[in-house]
Amino acid sequence: MRRTEVSRRTKETSINIVLDLDGSGKVQAGTGLPFLDHMLEAMVRHGRFDLECTAAGDLEVDSHHTVEDVGLVLGEAIKKTIGEGRGIKRFAHAIVPMDEALATVALDCSGRGFLVFQGGLSHPALGSIERDSFEHFFQSLCGKAGLNAHILFHGRNDHHQMEAVFKAFGIALGEAVTIVPGRDDVPSTKGLF
Repeated sequence: MRRTEVSRRTKETSINIVLDLDGSGKVQAGTGLPFLDHMLEAMVRHGRFDLECTAAGDLEVDSHHTVEDVGLVLGEAIKKTIGEGRGIKRFAHAIVPMDEALATVALDCSGRGFLVFQGGLSHPALGSIERDSFEHFFQSLCGKAGLNAHILFHGRNDHHQMEAVFKAFGIALGEAVTIVPGRDDVPSTKGLF
């Protein structure tokens, strides 16, 4: 079973995440940011893994520290559950439409974190989350998890665009970490990530 629990406590936030890559899409999210909870739920349900996420942050300042630290802790949990990557599929992609919006995510669980994030939101914030925090969330997650992700999106409605992104990311992640029957090697020509 690929299940782990990771916590992070700073002067700005207190985050606890329980991640099970072999779950069924169950999520309990309580970050203090309803829009982030909604996005995590979309990601997890469509990725078919399980997540419990609780966060307390300095939301009286703004949402930045909470969003960033949830990304960091989730990334660390992903890295721990993947381990050396033995037997995983490694590469995956997903294209998700949501009304007029379309998101594409291509993912490589390579051990090397890198993010390409292309798209634009038209409003300063979604819920109480500043629009630049979404890219920062994925940068934090990918950096800690060692994921190479290309996230491309467009549309007119910001909510639809971000929801399509989170769904596509979840689907790609769920597929990339799938254990390939009969495979027990590290899927790399180098022999390790």
